[in-house]
Amino acid sequence: MARRIEIQLTSRLNDDQWSWRAAGARQPKGVVAASLIPEGTNEGDVVKAEVEASIEGLEIVAVLKGDGVVKTAPKAATIELLGSGKDKAGVSWNLSAKSKKGPRRDSRDSDRGRGDRRGSDRNDRGSRSEGQGRGGPRSSRPGSARPEGRGRPQSPVLSTDHRNALLATLAPAQLPIAEQLLRGGIPAVRSAIVDQNSQAKTDGQPEASSDAIMVIAEKLLPLTSLAMWKDRASTAQSGGKETRLRDLRAVVTASRSVNLDDEGKVMAKALQETLDLRVKSLSEEWVARMTSALEEGRVADALMTSARSPEHSTRCPADIAALLTEKASAAMTADANPQEWIALLSAVIESPVRRNVKPSGIPSDPEAKLAAQKAVGQVPALAKLLGLKIPPPPPRKVPQR
Repeated sequence: MARRIEIQLTSRLNDDQWSWRAAGARQPKGVVAASLIPEGTNEGDVVKAEVEASIEGLEIVAVLKGDGVVKTAPKAATIELLGSGKDKAGVSWNLSAKSKKGPRRDSRDSDRGRGDRRGSDRNDRGSRSEGQGRGGPRSSRPGSARPEGRGRPQSPVLSTDHRNALLATLAPAQLPIAEQLLRGGIPAVRSAIVDQNSQAKTDGQPEASSDAIMVIAEKLLPLTSLAMWKDRASTAQSGGKETRLRDLRAVVTASRSVNLDDEGKVMAKALQETLDLRVKSLSEEWVARMTSALEEGRVADALMTSARSPEHSTRCPADIAALLTEKASAAMTADANPQEWIALLSAVIESPVRRNVKPSGIPSDPEAKLAAQKAVGQVPALAKLLGLKIPPPPPRKVPQR
């Protein structure tokens, strides 16, 4: 797999060889034939080279000439401004002479007073204050004032510190394999081997041993997986409360499929504690909203809030569920407003207490009765009020294996 990298020529060992290292590295990594180095290249220059990875290490097969050489300390370029030095306007303009033509036609002037109407409209528009339009000032339009701090939160930039630290400790022969593992795991390594062997076959060169490369990949896989998880974990920690709950939960869940070291275990424990605290805080806030709505008599709002739990596994507290059932049953009477009764029925259907609610009556309204007939399966107590047979409870879902 030939790839292009930047290398720094550290010194000339003899007439036939130069020593080189990766650009920005501390120690030399290998030697390159002097015949590949472009003329005029000095020690310390950074050049672009094409390398091939093998079991023995990286082998430089070509060094780019011309634009491939990048000097370490380029001189700052200056721009010379040409001109007379006089200030001139960017746009030239001339005033045209006033037209001496008279009125176009007498009939046009008398045609519903079009000229007067246009003039009056333009004068009216000119008298408007700045920022006003057809609908008045922008600040008075509904929805124009957007509260601060609202909007979709931006995802934090994923850290790469742990992956870079891992790559810095690997041998040159392991670098291309580790890079493929970081991109797509073992399937990416296999795909790269197929592409490399296909190119080698086309060029008439010997194919690389896939077994030897896969052995290295299997050894590096736990290290790359751990480095990627640590980068995700550190990003979640640095994001704090800005990290979305589902992203935090995904990182905690992924920690169970990675061989964690001591540092990783500490990070996983801290993230688990953060997740538990945030879920607990959301649950308490959820219960507080339902309690407040019930105390203020907003039964429909309390029912809709109960349907939006912060976690799928979070159940409505027993005392709140009993209070929701009682309030909803008492509010659904035959004397209630039909539209309000239907809205309350919709909230009951969405709530977790729908099978326990027992309405006192149904309004004598065709639309309300039709809604009650459709909701018999969700609210069984409606069947008795409609003179129907109470439907059985829905079958229990059996998880698929």
